[in-house]
Amino acid sequence: MQTNFSLTQLADPNIAEADRILRACVHCGFCTATCPTYTLLGDELDSPRGRIYLIKDMLENDRDASAKVVTHIDRCLSCLSCMTTCPSGVHYMHLVDHARVHIEKTYRRPLPDRLLRGLLAAVLPYPTRFRFALLGAYFAKPFAALMPGRLKGLIAMAPNETRPPSGVDRPQVFKAVGPRRARVALMTGCAQKVLAPEINEATVRLLTRHGVEVVVAKGAGCCGALVHHMGREESALDSVRANVAAWTRELEGEGLDAVIINASGCGTTVKDYGFMLREDAGWKDRAAKVSALTKDITEYMDGLGLMGVKDVRSLTVAYHSACSMQHGQQIRREPKALLAAAGFAVKEVPEGHLCCGSAGTYNLLQPEIAERLKARKVANIESTRPDLIATGNIGCITQIAGGTGIPVVHTVELLDWATGGPKPRALEQQTG
Repeated sequence: MQTNFSLTQLADPNIAEADRILRACVHCGFCTATCPTYTLLGDELDSPRGRIYLIKDMLENDRDASAKVVTHIDRCLSCLSCMTTCPSGVHYMHLVDHARVHIEKTYRRPLPDRLLRGLLAAVLPYPTRFRFALLGAYFAKPFAALMPGRLKGLIAMAPNETRPPSGVDRPQVFKAVGPRRARVALMTGCAQKVLAPEINEATVRLLTRHGVEVVVAKGAGCCGALVHHMGREESALDSVRANVAAWTRELEGEGLDAVIINASGCGTTVKDYGFMLREDAGWKDRAAKVSALTKDITEYMDGLGLMGVKDVRSLTVAYHSACSMQHGQQIRREPKALLAAAGFAVKEVPEGHLCCGSAGTYNLLQPEIAERLKARKVANIESTRPDLIATGNIGCITQIAGGTGIPVVHTVELLDWATGGPKPRALEQQTG
């Protein structure tokens, strides 16, 4: 694609990067075939190619974001399916991220939208605030029908119970069982440890059982993805620096063999820390080291190999590959191979490349499209007639569980169970 940025514009490293990405696009349109919003809506401007044209025009002409541009960029899930499909290697993720920052700086959203986005940014990345918000939403449920607009949807999506904090989430070290094979940092995250604390617990048990010492580093918190995808660049980079500092202290102390992520949406972002801080001389080298060390829990366990697999009841598992797993991190084989090695019969999900509609805060900000994608995903999963559903991202777990009665669990819970851990909570609840 030909671009026409001025030399002055290209002096901005973000514009220079956007120019490089835009020039890689050859207008082939392969991306439209796998884009969830184009599949549903059939509008060229709701395809990656259409959004690329909108972004190019906005950035080249250095104009404020318009309502039209905002509408179509907001509808993008950042599922990154287009990047898997693209034969030219267009790095759409970095381009749309930059567009969102530009929108945040130049477009004044309607008041209800500003309030909702502000609420999500102020609550979701902070576990204590999120826990209190869920408690409030639980008591507000009988009055949900009286609530305005999307607030009604937020309350309806809140779980029916608020879980207490888990003991594994505070800064500490979990010693390896038997001889120590490795030492890793575990990112405990933000929303996940509120909604499903059993995921971190299963991760710690699985790793320590396999001879891995696990450290929960003091000062590490939210990965920054939630606000990053809202275009709130400075807030996101504050989280990035806090995590890089926390894990660098461990690296320079007793050392780390890996940074383990068990929420694939977070993993995609942490693996991009080196890029996000590339222009920050004081942080870029440390951030690059952290990104290079980062592995999804299934990626890491695939390298270790499962030990001590016990005979669990034969179950058929529909494996839902989160977009951030298969497209963001390009991890496809490892989770399914581990589940099969653990004794489960793994089913492929039709249209597995399409998003379930969760996408961070997308199901809260774009509920109509998210609901259509959820219904489509659930129908495809249920067509495989599984006993349970496994996936590696808390957003997907929450989204899919809201549309089916089939238990939805994190992949690591099944691996933990198969190697000596307790039965996953969702399966215990199903059997009473």
